Amino acid sequence: MEIAIKVIQFFMSLSLLVAIHEFGHFIMARIFKIRVEKFYIFFDPWFSLFKWKRGDTEYGLGWLPLGGYVKIAGMIDESMDLEQMQAPVQPWEFRAKPAWQRFCVMVAGVVMNVLLAMLIYSGVRYTWGESYLANEDVKWGYNFNEAGERMGFKDGDKILSIDDQAIVDVNEIRQMLLLTKEDRHVVVERAGEQVDFTIPFDELLAMRRNKEYEDLYMLRVPFVIDSVASESALAAGLQSGDEVVECNSRHDIDVVAMTEDILPACKGDTAVMTVVRAGERVTLNVPVNEEGKIGIVMKSGEALFAPRTRTFTLIEAIPAGVNMAVDTVVDYWEQLKLIFQPKTKMYEELGGFISIGNIFPSEWNWLRFWSMTAFLSVMLAVLNILPIPGLDGGHALFTLWEVITGRKASDKFLEIMQYIGFAILLALVIYSNGNDIYRLFTN
Repeated sequence: MEIAIKVIQFFMSLSLLVAIHEFGHFIMARIFKIRVEKFYIFFDPWFSLFKWKRGDTEYGLGWLPLGGYVKIAGMIDESMDLEQMQAPVQPWEFRAKPAWQRFCVMVAGVVMNVLLAMLIYSGVRYTWGESYLANEDVKWGYNFNEAGERMGFKDGDKILSIDDQAIVDVNEIRQMLLLTKEDRHVVVERAGEQVDFTIPFDELLAMRRNKEYEDLYMLRVPFVIDSVASESALAAGLQSGDEVVECNSRHDIDVVAMTEDILPACKGDTAVMTVVRAGERVTLNVPVNEEGKIGIVMKSGEALFAPRTRTFTLIEAIPAGVNMAVDTVVDYWEQLKLIFQPKTKMYEELGGFISIGNIFPSEWNWLRFWSMTAFLSVMLAVLNILPIPGLDGGHALFTLWEVITGRKASDKFLEIMQYIGFAILLALVIYSNGNDIYRLFTN
């Protein structure tokens, strides 16, 4: 059932994004009185699931969910309708229009995807607001995995800044460490003092390649008593709200240290605990049973770390959504640039449909669905604007060249470029989905 929910969300999102993208090309072509012969969601090699015709345009749903397309008359595109290109030029064809109009038609799909992302992010801000865990609320710092320790972090560190950029949102930390092609300078608060150190790029690269960023850091949860459940704990003097700050002369107290190390070492014995109660320190002798328990219920991380939520009026939500879309475009572009830099080896992390599908939750969540759809809309826009033949960016590049030089590329040249583009895109599809399959069987 969980997989089914992921699949449904994936195809709902993809269908919407493809429809909006192709509608951009469609409507811009219509504005310039260019005939659109086909408008398809998904591809339809050999046959379509259903279709109908209205006016000069055939509308349909293909069976191959790898995107979609509009077939614009008089254009060398994925349809490779060379017979039409050999016929005399007609006034309603793409090739008959000025270069600037053809350029507008080519970039319209990308523009629509960016506008859709702006609209969705604005709607999300207006409907749900913006929830985040503020770094300044993380009073007890973080615990780190082995990769974090190799980089120089220590349990209890509170990360203040990375490359002189202050940390506001806890979720920013992982991305700031991942999106780099060089060393990172980090400032942390450690035992009440500021400590700075440099993380070598090689360590950051190793973290990325080994997927150690997924649990790189987690909130350090203090050992705070929610309720006292045993008579022995009550007799020892423990009370609801007590925070254990010292136990058997150890000061590195948190839930992990207490439950996995300190208390198990005191089985059947007594632990000397110092707790903070109403701002005062109280020392207690607490019996530990044979199971390493003291008979209390701890406060959960959810109870101790309340996320902040900023609400937006409609007027406030629109610029906030626009800024979010722009920031996402910039961030994704930076990620894409790193993929093409061999030393980062981020090309090894490329994923296909399985990776994209897995970003959706296994239970229905409209906030998550729309947030992921907005992100995928940005991703589709950025990928499509790449100057690769066969993509919108490739067509736009050749048209822009014509605008600048006044020289139009020959149909033969465009035909060859289209085939080259197909080969590049097919290789990328095979490689990215191959990575998914490899990880599926090796992880």
